[in-house]
Amino acid sequence: MRTLKVLIALGIVAAGIYVGIQLIPPLFANYRFQDAIENEAMISSYTSKTEEEVRQSVLKKAQDLEIPLTAEQITVQRESNRSLTIKAEYTVHVDLPGYPVDLDFHPGSKNKPI
Repeated sequence: MRTLKVLIALGIVAAGIYVGIQLIPPLFANYRFQDAIENEAMISSYTSKTEEEVRQSVLKKAQDLEIPLTAEQITVQRESNRSLTIKAEYTVHVDLPGYPVDLDFHPGSKNKPI
């Protein structure tokens, strides 16, 4: 009986570790991508970069982080008061045994220069 409890506990721990290994990388990549978007919005609001140049910069960062994102999924909008809004939407599919999961991410930032 005790051996069975130990095996069940080990199975639960192993399953938890496996799920963590599958889910943490996309979550961490999104966290880093959100930070990159915020930095890009802050820097680009003080430059004369076009919306397309900002979009390409954001896309490059997504590719560096191996995020499945296309240029069409990135919205860049520069307003007349020089504020800059960057938004992206993407989904990462994670195949967990018996329970596939789609993680939807919506990173973005808006920066208004002083």
